[in-house]
Amino acid sequence: MQEVLKALGIFQRATAEHMWRMLRPGDAHDRCTRDTLNALKEDGKVRVETRLKSGHQLWVLTETGRKEAKQLLPRNVRVSALCKPEYDAKGRPVPGKGYDEHAAAVTLTAAVLTGAGYGTPLSWQTEIAHKLPYGYTQYADLTMRAPDAGVPAMLLEVDRVHEPVDDLVDKLRRYTDWFELLAPRADPNKEKAVRHAHLGAKVHDFRLWPRLYPTSSREGYVPVAFVFTGKTAAQRESRMRRLEHAGRRYFAGEPYPGWGAGITAVDYHQAVPVVVTELERITVDPAGAAGKVWRRLGRDEWQTLGEALDNPDGDRLYLAQRQDAKRRRAEREAAEREAQRPVCTQCGNKFTDDRWQETTRSSWPGQWDRLCGPCAKEAADRAEAERVARRRAEEAERVAAEAPAVKPRGLFGRRR
Repeated sequence: MQEVLKALGIFQRATAEHMWRMLRPGDAHDRCTRDTLNALKEDGKVRVETRLKSGHQLWVLTETGRKEAKQLLPRNVRVSALCKPEYDAKGRPVPGKGYDEHAAAVTLTAAVLTGAGYGTPLSWQTEIAHKLPYGYTQYADLTMRAPDAGVPAMLLEVDRVHEPVDDLVDKLRRYTDWFELLAPRADPNKEKAVRHAHLGAKVHDFRLWPRLYPTSSREGYVPVAFVFTGKTAAQRESRMRRLEHAGRRYFAGEPYPGWGAGITAVDYHQAVPVVVTELERITVDPAGAAGKVWRRLGRDEWQTLGEALDNPDGDRLYLAQRQDAKRRRAEREAAEREAQRPVCTQCGNKFTDDRWQETTRSSWPGQWDRLCGPCAKEAADRAEAERVARRRAEEAERVAAEAPAVKPRGLFGRRR
């Protein structure tokens, strides 16, 4: 019962089906939640505000129920306003008129995502304001925090295919403007320098949004999801494609600078990850919102939410391609250097690195710089041997030239 009270405290109004999908998705039907609501009604904590065109009863908290829900909810969770009953001139209750199909779709969206494991009812907040400096406030229909499911935060907009597509694009523009707001006391010059240096997530250290929303290991701002419902499947598909075409500048990312050809990775750090889905698609999928019912704008395939939010063509691809580019550049430079490696004019062998460095160390050409190491040593040894032989010969000639002449002796040993 407490879970029902807390859910109604957050969402203000809900049907038994909403409660079933949100709180007991493993049940085959909503009988348990209907019994719980009826029991709470007997305790004076909830009441039926009206009956929808679909036949579902719309439940709200009474004043007693709201007081109990406020005690049950954490202090940081905003409790929705009390829906006070209205009466006509004869004192008869008047069915509530403050609920519309959009509000029903918003609550159902939260219900099906919670039922699929994306957080709990406490993970949700409605109509969160994002104030902009030019006097506009962008309200999110829903904000979800489900870190255990790999989605620290996500903003959701529920669209019943009534608004012009330009209005949806304007929402993306305003969200982008808000994500780019600087935090109080942040140095705009430092932020600009980091942004121009393409230092990725370091830019967000200067921004306001990480102070209010948890960051993710994925690149980019807090993801935005558009949940479409109503009209025909073809109309919803057309709407998604038009939004994709018109809003590309906000979600497409930018090419990574430098490194020349071969880098196809995308820099998503200053982009809004935008995913789309349909309530009709979610409710018929056996896995619900946990199935392949999400499409990332800029891609064609339907994926799970985690896959759609992931960036396989972002930082990971960039690092791999940059390593590959470094390797190719090193191979090219090595090939160019090898083509310049000297060849021995005597034996035809290429110089070793040590011999090449030895011959280029001095600006003055050496005697055997065009010979490899062994041939240069052999030539030096041969030249040294020739030098030694030549010096010996010269010394012998000098000694012979400097020796005094000796006269021959006579018969009795006297010199003649």
